[in-house]
Parts: sequence; C-alpha cells; structure tokens
Amino acid sequence: MKRTLLIDTDTASDDAVALIMALRAPDVQVAAITMVAGNVGVDQATRNARYTVELCQADVPVFIGAEKPLLRPYQNATWFHGRDGLGEHNYPAPRRAPEKMHAVDAIIDTIEANPGLVMVTLGPLTNIALALARKPGITKKVSRCVVMGGAPCCEGNVTPAAEFNIWVDPEAARMVFLSGMQCELIGWQLSRFEAVINQQDIDRILALETTLGNFAIECNSHARDAYKIQTGEDGICLPDPVAMSIALDPTIGTEWSEHYLDVETTNELTRGMTVVDRLNVADDERNRDTWKQSIEAGRKKICWKLENKRWKEALLQALR
Repeated sequence: MKRTLLIDTDTASDDAVALIMALRAPDVQVAAITMVAGNVGVDQATRNARYTVELCQADVPVFIGAEKPLLRPYQNATWFHGRDGLGEHNYPAPRRAPEKMHAVDAIIDTIEANPGLVMVTLGPLTNIALALARKPGITKKVSRCVVMGGAPCCEGNVTPAAEFNIWVDPEAARMVFLSGMQCELIGWQLSRFEAVINQQDIDRILALETTLGNFAIECNSHARDAYKIQTGEDGICLPDPVAMSIALDPTIGTEWSEHYLDVETTNELTRGMTVVDRLNVADDERNRDTWKQSIEAGRKKICWKLENKRWKEALLQALR
C-alpha cells in the first residue's frame, strides 16, 4: 500500500523541487497540497504549486490557505526566490484551477480521511495552527509531522536567531509544537555545506536532459545567487527537498535526538528562534515553570545530521 502525504507549502523554487520529489515517489500518494503565504503571497504560491503538479503530470488537488500570519504583518522572501518565487523565468499559467475549499478545511478533512498520514510542512505553520485550533483531535491522527523550519542551536537565515518559516509566523509555530503532535524538526542548517547542490551536482542533473531536471536548476537560479550573497557558499541550497527526502526516508537523517522545544514570540531580537533543550535541563527546578507547556507537549525529534550522498541520490532519482 502507498503511504499518504499531506503537504503544506508556500511554493517557491526549493518547495517546487520538494513537491517533485513527493509526486515522483512510487510508493507515495500525495492526498492534498495546501498553500500558505510565505516565500511569496498565497496566490502566487498556489500558481507555482499547480504549475509544478502539472509538470509532473500528476492529479493532486491544490487548496488556497492563509494569506497572512496569525497576528503579524505578512513578509515575503522574494529577495531570495525572485518576484514570482521561481526565479523570474515567466513560466506559463497552469491549466487547472485551485480547489474551492479552504486549505484549513482541506487539512482537517484529509487527516480525518487518512488516519496515520505523514504531514510535511515547507512554509510558515499558519494553516496547521488554524486547523489545530478548529479540530485539536487531529494531532492523534498524524503519524509524523515533518517540519522544514527552525535553526536549532545555530544561526538563522533571516535574522541571527531565526529561520524564515518560523520567523514569519512564530505564534503559529509555537501552537503546532505545543499541540502534542509528533513533530520532527528539519532545520535549515541541514541543507548547507556538503548538502548544497554544487556545480558537479548541477552538471549531473542537467545531464539527465529531463524536463524536471532542467526546471529544478532553472527555477533556483535566483536563489543560487541570493544564497551566495547570504552565505558565501556557491551552489543551490535546498532546505525543502532535504526535508522531503527525510520525510520519504527517515534513515537519510543519520543523527536524531528528542528534546523539549519552544519558539520565541515576545522578543523582537530573537523572534522565531527555535529554542531546543539539547542538554535536557528544561525540567530542572529553575526552568520547570517557564518550560511547563513544552514539557506537557512532550519532546520533539530533532534531526542533526544527514547522509548527503543519499540525499543527493534521492534528488537525482526524482528528477530523472
């Protein structure tokens, strides 16, 4: 039997590649793709997702969701992905229209119809938080919630303290992590350094001479330039596909541990910081009151390392 995935995303260039990996996985059924404002506005993200689905010749419904964070003004990442989120290559409009049902309703219905599914989140967690507020019981019907987000115990990519997806809507992220759902945090740092798609990797992908391979490299052209400015590293950094590879095959993550986790929501200096109790001191007497909600929610799985060769082979296989 095929595994069922529900994907919530703010589709820009790396999200599109992650969608390809899921849609091309032979043992996976993507039941729904739900859209949230993040990298780009929700309407543009929806257009990008629908275009990617059609490029894969797949038949998966796409639902429009939250247009802005729960409490804060919406801020995008077009400086990184380009104005359209796909590197400004003027891709044609998709043919199929998005579904009429709101993404939050689609999330609830999809989970209830597919108990035990794996949920993969590639953007801000606004839709998920709204769904949990409406139907808290769905936490028990999700076997894994694989979250691309956070910068556990390292620097962020949008502020010194925070990763973009969590920073955009920290209140939503905190709601999800404190909900008791079985969350796995795949931080942005896993996609750096040896995990970056370097020129040799790019040449291998282009040598496939496939529509999907060419698209994956082309749509990330703007992101490649932005990443080099940001970090000094040359290549394509793909946080969402890294997270998707681990969602599809958890053994690609080679070092895991479980810890209490919280998100900073009150201090602008550290807004969106994913605070991980890596030394397991949260339930010490001096910390117990501050960490009470996190302790009640239970420990979350944190991935610290991945097998870069296998992640890149998984990507290559999806783009054939």
